[in-house]
Amino acid sequence: MKLLLSILCCSFLLNITAQTISRSTISPAHSGRLASFDGTKIYYEVYGKGNPVVLLHGFMNTGNTLKNLPLFNALLQSGYQLIVPDLRGNGKSDKPHHRDAYLHDAEAKDIMRLMDALKIKKYTVFGYSRGAIIASRLLILDNNAQNGIMGGMGAAFTDPNWPRRIMFYHALIGDSVPELKEVVAYVKKSGLDQLSLAFQQYGQPSTSKEEFSQLKKPVLVICGNEDSADGKGSELAALIPNAIFETVPGNHTQAWQSPEFSQKIIGFLKQNSH
Repeated sequence: MKLLLSILCCSFLLNITAQTISRSTISPAHSGRLASFDGTKIYYEVYGKGNPVVLLHGFMNTGNTLKNLPLFNALLQSGYQLIVPDLRGNGKSDKPHHRDAYLHDAEAKDIMRLMDALKIKKYTVFGYSRGAIIASRLLILDNNAQNGIMGGMGAAFTDPNWPRRIMFYHALIGDSVPELKEVVAYVKKSGLDQLSLAFQQYGQPSTSKEEFSQLKKPVLVICGNEDSADGKGSELAALIPNAIFETVPGNHTQAWQSPEFSQKIIGFLKQNSH
C-alpha cells in the first residue's frame, strides 16, 4: 500500500502542487511551434541569455509546471538562457493518437531538432521525474548535451519492462487497474489527453546500465531525502562514471520547491559550465 501511495503522488500530485505555486509573470523572449522529424509540432519558449539550459517537465505536466518553480527564476537571475518545451503529447504541443509516435526516442529527437533550429550547439539538459528519463536519452544520444541534471529519479527506469510503466499504460489505455483508479479519474477530471498519456507510457524509453557506464559527461542526480518511489537516486548516480548524488529535504512533490534544490543545481552548473 505504501508503494501504491507513492506511485499516486509521483504521477499526479506534481501537477496539483505546481498549480499552487505563484505564477511566473516573466514573458518569453521567443516562443513558437516547431515541426519535428515526423511533423509533430512542439511548442517551446525561450527566456533570458547566457549558457543554455533545457528544462524538461514530468508526466502529466507541461513547461508551465517548471516555469512556476523557484528554480526557474533562480536560473534566470544567475544568467542562464532557458529553453522550456512542452514535450509531445502535452500542453500546446501536438498530441498524436498513435502509439508509434512515442517510440524510438521520439521526445529526445524533438529536443535535438529544437536545439538545431535554435542554433544552440552546446547545452545543459535538466529533467525532473519523467523528464529525467528523457534527459538521460539526450545525454546518451546528443553530443551537444554537455552535461545533465536528473531530478526526482532513481534507477528503476533502466529496466525496459519497468512494472510501473506497464501498469500506467494499461490503466490509461482503459484496462482495469484498481490501484490506479484515482489517477485515471484525475486525468478525466482535468481534461488531460488520456490516450496520449497512455502512449507516452507505452513508448517511454529506458537507458540501460551499459549505456550509463559509457557516459562520461558530468551529471547531477538530485532527489528529496524522502523520495524513492522511482528507485534510489544514489543507485542511479552510481551507474554513471562522472555523476554526483545530492539530496534535499522533502518527498517527490516537495524537493524541487526547496531553496536547497536550486542552490545545488546552480552550484553544479557553475562548476561544469560550457
